[in-house]
Amino acid sequence: MITGNPQTTWYPPFSTPPISTTSRYGSHGAFYRYKNSMGKSLPLFYIYDSYLTSPEAWAYLLTPNGPHSIRNTPYDGVFIALLVEEGHTHDILAAGFDGMYTYFASNGFSFGSSHQNWKAVKSFCDAHNLMFIPSVGPGYIDTSIRPWNNHNTRNRVNGKYYETALQAALTVRPEIVSITSFNEWHEGTQIEKAIPKKTPTRLYLDYLPHQPSLYLELTRRWAEHFIKEKEQWLM
Repeated sequence: MITGNPQTTWYPPFSTPPISTTSRYGSHGAFYRYKNSMGKSLPLFYIYDSYLTSPEAWAYLLTPNGPHSIRNTPYDGVFIALLVEEGHTHDILAAGFDGMYTYFASNGFSFGSSHQNWKAVKSFCDAHNLMFIPSVGPGYIDTSIRPWNNHNTRNRVNGKYYETALQAALTVRPEIVSITSFNEWHEGTQIEKAIPKKTPTRLYLDYLPHQPSLYLELTRRWAEHFIKEKEQWLM
């Protein structure tokens, strides 16, 4: 399957959004659960900026023998950390996370978001029973809010950038591919429908000469391709 925003953010160990989220919404049919390697269907949480908290602090909660472990409790889940630097792979393992994702849509912005590194990261994850969730985006441009960051702009190339990222993700045979994002217009990563629009302060990107639904159609096409590929991997 392919997942996208919104992503759940949790800053431990002094706040408890996963606990309150599970308590309040856990029984709802739309609450997403993922079946882990043990066959349990658990809530899946993406932890943005997880590296800002030490692995030792995370381990209190996420390792089975941690002093405040939530493993095998009603608040257990599949917790996915953000991979930015190469060294974070070992930190994520020590912290007790279930896997890692790359988030950033700009290829080359970080170690984790660089497509060329995904094969090595996937191998590390496979060796340590972790999930690797590569994140893809249709392009990137945030100069309207970060004028100094133009070097991280990635042109959409009429959908080719998106498809290249998706192909790179599928090449490493992940369980999940995350999409950044559905509607973050300020960073130029939206995939929802778009038509030409201009205001006194902003020129919104559109998908001309293609239809407004171009990126939704590409997403559906690649999701179907992903499903077929996974069936082949399991044969």
